[in-house]
Amino acid sequence: MFKQILVPVDLNDKGFADKAVELAVWQAQQNNATIHLLNVLPGIHMSMVSSYFPKDAARQMKQDAQKQLKAFAEKFIPAEVLHHQYISEGKTWTTILEHAERVGADLIIMPSHKRSKIDKVMLGSVASKVVENSPINVLVLKPQSYHDSSD
Repeated sequence: MFKQILVPVDLNDKGFADKAVELAVWQAQQNNATIHLLNVLPGIHMSMVSSYFPKDAARQMKQDAQKQLKAFAEKFIPAEVLHHQYISEGKTWTTILEHAERVGADLIIMPSHKRSKIDKVMLGSVASKVVENSPINVLVLKPQSYHDSSD
């Protein structure tokens, strides 16, 4: 059914991403699909922002993220499942949608972080922006479906 599955991964919050990847792996195995892992870095190349960082900081940040994403993929994706890893930069939700189009994704699987109603109204959330603006199917894992009972 789905052949190209995009899974945005927040490397700072891996506890959420592993469940999304687990579901993507299952989907990929059922449909002989390819998984595309994406980590979005904040846009530190923007001129106003970049002036606050040493010249080499952006390159170093990207290299570190690539290493972390590779280790994440090795841990959660079996070798027989075709997958690719990407590090991109920019506004998270728009970058996810742009990347989905770039790789020809037909499904995005992503976790939804726990947010209070006021946070969602004030800040919005990446998942809700992706769902609202995506031309393709988005499967959002709700926190209740994968948090441990100690919450």
